[in-house]
Amino acid sequence: MNSMSARALGVARPVIQGLTALNVLYAAGVAGLLIASFFIEGWPKRPLGIELVTQYPWAPAGLRAIVVIGLIGAGIVHTVLRRLLAIVDTVRGGDPFIAANARRLNAIAWSVLALEVLRMIVAAIASAVWEPGKIDGFSFAPWLAVLMLFVLSGVFAHGARMRADLEGTV
Repeated sequence: MNSMSARALGVARPVIQGLTALNVLYAAGVAGLLIASFFIEGWPKRPLGIELVTQYPWAPAGLRAIVVIGLIGAGIVHTVLRRLLAIVDTVRGGDPFIAANARRLNAIAWSVLALEVLRMIVAAIASAVWEPGKIDGFSFAPWLAVLMLFVLSGVFAHGARMRADLEGTV
């Protein structure tokens, strides 16, 4: 492992832990926003200071749906960060090519796929509620990341099998 990789690995654990804490704060804030939306008189006009409901009658329902999707996304991100931290710990321990990491990468790939689908749903809701056709919901980069994660999952699974075979022949 080169010195840059070693430094990145040393920073990875505290960064992931920090991101996990931020994600929990985000989820708490979004949950608070959702709950408050039912108790604030004149919501969403009063807190936002703009008259959405007159121009866009479905805006309150659309905003609440997007907030619920945000909560679902926070849960998915939490599971991704937990799995990523477990992978980092195995790499730091010098034993990354294990079947558990292949399963973790596979689960992360499915989670990133789910997050991208949620992002597209948010774009569709925003487009339907506010101005149809004005909000773009597609990007190639996340789909390439999903593909790459599934490929890496396969690489790790193959590496774990090769390692097990090697240990069996010794």
